[in-house]
Amino acid sequence: MGLIALLAAFLSIFIGVAVGLLGGGGSILTTPLLVYVVGFDAKQAITASLFVVAVTSLFGLISHARAGRVMWKTGLLFGAAGMVGAFIGGQIGALLPGALLLAAFSVMMAVTAVAMIRGRKKIATKAHSGLPIFRILLDGLIVGLVTGLVGAGGGFLVVPALALLGGLAMPNAVATSLLVVAMKSTAGFFGYALAFGGDTVVSWNTETQIEWPITLLVTGMAVIGALIGSRIVGMIHPDKLRAGFGWFVLVMAVFILSQQVGSTIIEFAQGGTLQLIEVIVGGVAIVAAFTWLIRRPTQVAIADFDEPIPDNNSSSKPPKE
Repeated sequence: MGLIALLAAFLSIFIGVAVGLLGGGGSILTTPLLVYVVGFDAKQAITASLFVVAVTSLFGLISHARAGRVMWKTGLLFGAAGMVGAFIGGQIGALLPGALLLAAFSVMMAVTAVAMIRGRKKIATKAHSGLPIFRILLDGLIVGLVTGLVGAGGGFLVVPALALLGGLAMPNAVATSLLVVAMKSTAGFFGYALAFGGDTVVSWNTETQIEWPITLLVTGMAVIGALIGSRIVGMIHPDKLRAGFGWFVLVMAVFILSQQVGSTIIEFAQGGTLQLIEVIVGGVAIVAAFTWLIRRPTQVAIADFDEPIPDNNSSSKPPKE
């Protein structure tokens, strides 16, 4: 096994540990790992990342399903819509330039980081007499489309949607989100991997073919890391852990974005004093906007995907479905 494969396996364990500790979020680092450590191009990395996320989510789903926390009807409904959106997103993403995809991915990382840094707030949910099917399908379609395009699992978007639209308690929303993420990540993977037309109706897309040995190695190590993280979850304060991880993800997002557009911005700034001032003002405005988002109070935070899961013996019962 080469040095790069060993390094990728080692880092994949930490990604999995983050997933196990936080209940989500670690998968956002899979694509950067595959691009900057393994050497995949953007489309290959996103395709492989969707596979890793799907498998890791399925393993995470098992314990929640055994505990009876998964709301299957709501999850399958949301997940089915998400699969349609993710497959379409994958088909579109396979046609877009890799640099554009990585730039969009860095924006998704920044949004995730802000959500984690801001911390969790209680989401006020109420029981629904019936599921708002249209809203669930629409939201699932949109979230799935984002997942398919950039290869992120989107758990930080799914959980609030399940809580607010489906009326699920946070423990049930967290558990059910793993089902949704697994479904739409699988669809996004095939959206990138399959090509239509030509001599055969359906074929594997040559631009998104991945190296399976290293992909399976990363997947296996991430699953092991997730199991480790779930074991030590009580040893680290979740708020501090989440905030620290969020800042790390934000730094990574800035790094990736600078890699994709940094040279273009520098070239523009060198065009004259006015252009240099525009770049500086734009940078200050972006920093100010993120600072405001991080610091402002909120009633509903999209970072609630890591709400602690109560024990099976808890007096609170999951809603009937």
